[in-house]
Parts: sequence; C-alpha cells; structure tokens
Amino acid sequence: MISLRSFVAALALAGALASPAAAQQPPAPAQTLPPAEEVQAVEPGQPLPAPSGDAAAPSAEQPAAAPPAAGQEQGAAPAAAPGDDNPSAMAVDPATLPHDLSPWGMFMAADWVVKGVMIGLAFASVVTWTVWLAKSLELAGANARVRRGLRLLAGARSLADARQAFEGRGGSIATFVAAADAEVYASADASSPEGVKERVASHLSRLEAQAGRRLAIGTGVLATIGSTSPFVGLFGTVWGIMNSFIGISKTQTTNLAVVAPGIAEALLATAIGLVAAIPAVMIYNVFARAITAHRAQLADASQAVQRLVSRDLDRAAHPRLSRAAE
Repeated sequence: MISLRSFVAALALAGALASPAAAQQPPAPAQTLPPAEEVQAVEPGQPLPAPSGDAAAPSAEQPAAAPPAAGQEQGAAPAAAPGDDNPSAMAVDPATLPHDLSPWGMFMAADWVVKGVMIGLAFASVVTWTVWLAKSLELAGANARVRRGLRLLAGARSLADARQAFEGRGGSIATFVAAADAEVYASADASSPEGVKERVASHLSRLEAQAGRRLAIGTGVLATIGSTSPFVGLFGTVWGIMNSFIGISKTQTTNLAVVAPGIAEALLATAIGLVAAIPAVMIYNVFARAITAHRAQLADASQAVQRLVSRDLDRAAHPRLSRAAE
C-alpha cells in the first residue's frame, strides 16, 4: 500500500506542475455559501441545487426566450394580435365603405326619411322655377298692355274716343273703359254728376284690386318655400346625423371613414334646402316689386278714365261751352 507520505508528495508535485496554468486564469468569483441551517443533505444520485443570485442557471421548467422572427429587429415591439379588442385599432373592411360619394350616390345611400326630405325639397325647387317662368311671362305681357293702354288714354278726348280706341282689345285698361262706359250709361237719368263720378271711381278701384290679386297668384307659394325649406332640410340633417350616431354605437368604432359618409348624406339635405329656399326668396322679392309697380300703372289708368268721365259730365252739364270749344 502507498504510504501517506508518498501520497502527499505526489499531490505537491502535481500542484507545482499546475501552478503556471492557474496563474494565467482569472480568479473565480467567490460564492457565498448558504447559512448552515439552509444547507441540505444531497442524496447520492440527485442533482445539485442551483446556486442563488444572478448567476443562477435557468430551470428546466422555464423555457429559454425564443429567438426573434425573421424580418423582425431585435428590441422591436411585438405586433398587435389579430384579436385585439381596441376599437380604434380595428381594421376597416374596404368592402363596407361607400364607393360613390357623389350627390346622387349619397342620395341613394341615405335613409328613407332623408330621401323623402330631399325629394320634397327638389320638388319645391321645381315649383319655384315654374312659378318664376309663368309669372315672368304674365307680368311682361301685362306691363306691355298697360303701357299701350296709357298711350291710347292719353290721346282720347272723351270716353267715347277711349271706347272706340279699345274696341277689340284686351287687358285691364280695356276693362276699366268698358266698366266706366257701362256705369255712365246706367246713370243716364241721374241728377247728380258727383254721384256718377263716385260710382265710377268705386267700380274702377275694385277692378284695380282684382287685377293686382290676379297677378299675385303663385307668389305666396314662393314665400312658403323660402321660409320653410331651410327648416325642412335641417330636419333631414338631424335625422341623418342621429342615424350616424346609432351606427357608431352598433359598430363600436369611431373611424372617420365609417361615420363620415352618413354625416355627409345628412348635410346634403340642408344643402338642398338652401338651394330651394334662396332662389324662392329672391324671386318673391322681385315679383313683389314688379306687382307693386304694375298696380301703380293701373292706378294711373284708372285716374285717366275717371278724368274722361268727369270731362263728359261737365260737357253734358254745359253744352254751350262744349260746342264753343269744338
């Protein structure tokens, strides 16, 4: 058997030979031993427990971190999962978005109430321009007849001359002359010329008012359209925006590309209301001034007819003066 002294000498020789290689290696970090009470006995065949601290090796139950995927830089944030519940991050399906945002496309995609409002406003606009065309032609013809009648009255010296000048003609002034002639004929046996003049003036004033009312037919529709169309269009806008907000709550998204078409369709109703209202108000004001000017011309014609009647009555009362004037 090897003696203890030989074994110690062999260990010393082995340490002397290994000392140059050991001097070149850095010293190993010192490990802190656990307290004596925490040291557990290790059965033969069991693995040693992992040392505590930062140098602890990963356990077998905890998998190591997976390497970054191809095309993804190290340290980049991971992409959002497809099932993310964030509404603002939800992708919008292009198939659900309207492709035609023209006025006709927005009209076809609008709610049935908004469609009804737009159709009503479009019909009101058609009525406005129809009344404008019809009343413009009517006023032009009436003004031309009044100007021609005033020239004929200015050249007449008596009611008989005026009756002969307006024979076979139409218009308000021809009606005035016929009414005055009929009243003078009906009052042939009257003893008071002033009573005849009063009755002729009363009859002509009623005919003048009737002619003004006839010309004003249709202008009330313009006033109604001009005053109510903006509010009708606003009703369609409010209804459309209300439906847009209901759609926002159903889809649970605030994406502008989803909610903006509905709001645009609602605002189109207000735009059509203004398109119908603004021309109606302007045309109504033009017709109101034109009818007032026409009634002033009718008043001039009525006064001219009354002067002819007064002249004939004075001649009948003083036949000598009338023959001397002739």
